[in-house]
Amino acid sequence: MALSDIHGAYEPLVRTLQSADILDADLAWAGGGAHLVIVGDILDRGPESRKAMDLLMRIEDEAVSAGGRVHVLIGNHEAMNLVGDLRYVSKAEYAAFAEEEEAADREHWFAEYTRQRRPDGKSPEELRQIFDQSVPARVFALRRAFSTEGNYGRWLLQKPVMIVINDTAFVHGGVSPMIGELGLGGVNNRLRREMINYVGELEMLYRASALLPTDNFYQHPALLQQYTAPLDASPDLLRSIENVKALNESDIHAANGPLWYRGNVSCSALIEADRLEEVLASIGARRVVIGHTPTNGRRILERFDGTVIEVDTGMLNSYYKGSGNAVVIEGDSVSVVNESGTESLAPVSHPRRVGQRPAENLQAADIEALLAKGEIVATANDDAGNQVVTVRDGKQKLDAVFSRRSGRVFYPEAAAYRLDLLLGLDVVPVAVTRKVGRNEGSLRYRVPGSIDEAQRQERGYGGGAQCPLQDQWQVMPIFDALIYNEGRSLQNIRYSPDTWQLLLTGHQRAFSTSKGRPEHLRERELALTPRWRKALESLTDEMLTERLGDVLDKKRIAALGERRDELLSQ
Repeated sequence: MALSDIHGAYEPLVRTLQSADILDADLAWAGGGAHLVIVGDILDRGPESRKAMDLLMRIEDEAVSAGGRVHVLIGNHEAMNLVGDLRYVSKAEYAAFAEEEEAADREHWFAEYTRQRRPDGKSPEELRQIFDQSVPARVFALRRAFSTEGNYGRWLLQKPVMIVINDTAFVHGGVSPMIGELGLGGVNNRLRREMINYVGELEMLYRASALLPTDNFYQHPALLQQYTAPLDASPDLLRSIENVKALNESDIHAANGPLWYRGNVSCSALIEADRLEEVLASIGARRVVIGHTPTNGRRILERFDGTVIEVDTGMLNSYYKGSGNAVVIEGDSVSVVNESGTESLAPVSHPRRVGQRPAENLQAADIEALLAKGEIVATANDDAGNQVVTVRDGKQKLDAVFSRRSGRVFYPEAAAYRLDLLLGLDVVPVAVTRKVGRNEGSLRYRVPGSIDEAQRQERGYGGGAQCPLQDQWQVMPIFDALIYNEGRSLQNIRYSPDTWQLLLTGHQRAFSTSKGRPEHLRERELALTPRWRKALESLTDEMLTERLGDVLDKKRIAALGERRDELLSQ
């Protein structure tokens, strides 16, 4: 049984474990020989992280005595607390350490603060006010508890980053290509060792007052660069300074590392599926259970035919609006248990989600229906000259861009969307055929707040994309070659602001009857992955006619098939 992202939601955790018969009414282990996996992120945001850790620490021993096991994995929030990134620690979490707080600690570090970080021209009273406002009460007790000698620090620093039980891998963020490079042993040995070393070296720097326990992880390199070591500094101190600078860049903190990676959830099958299967095979697993990214609908989801199981269902309801859910794996059977005691037969399939939505649970089929049948309540032109149509039903309202039909049977935006669905590309927003006023055409969902590539470049956005931009860009030239798109520009390469997902629009100059490729792609090397080949091979002439026959004429469909064959022949 596995669950993740408790985030201090102690009561929902208990209810979930009791619903799954892991805990009894007295909160004792009742799971017998079961294996319970906590897939990271016990900490932060919520009020009772400490109680959750105390419970898990206790039932670890009880489970072993009964022939079972409790596996606690490091999540990104555990790593953050260990290395001093306390941005998400709630007031209630600090308050849980009130009894351990020592006034002498605060006075000692205030003295060091005034000596090393004293802003110019500030009086002692002003310095005290700045310190007390910026340094939370009980922070020193919390930092001590997560040190190498602290109760929770010792416990967490022994935990693995990733495990494989039978043929199922468990990791907090996701299975990135980095795991294939490091191997399971490298992930658990090298990355965990680097985190242990980082925590230990920080403690050396605290003792020397080269850093303060309240200094944020991201400030460490700059602060150490500015620090002037005393002339009689020991070699150990100088080594610790250099080690912390280097370890601050450890892969355990990287966006493509196992604690932070979101590609298993956010990259399309044409980007992710092949490399995911390759990495899983390299560690002896056929599927992976992950947390970290709250699921759409706050239910346990599966992707890629069950290769990925997503278990972050937003247990901390006050923040994520979800509930406690656990996946239960028994042989080939996969089921779900909710904190309320309800059980479903299997996880729900991961929905197609291209672009931010006005409502969290609004799916592609819902948007199709709304665009096709909703009431048109307003039309206007935007700054780019597009005709924007506002459509609503009894529950939702959204904007869409209308483009007139280009020929008797030619609706390029609707054709691009349907082809995207057939390929599993997941970059073209929902589009349907519809009459607006006296004109027939395509009505394409206008993703709120989206920005184009020119704006992205100008502002330097996109570094935190859930699916790396470099990976997303690789699918665009293949798609444009297939549809003979002569109109790709910086303005119709767009991004959804919530995840920096690529959105392709503006297909009025696509689906030519020409063979070959558009001029700007003729010299471009297009490397097809096995998944791309499989997707293209599935586009039989019969399927193209059946699915696109009312939005593309016969000549355009025939040319599309010929370009498909050309791509497959290379």
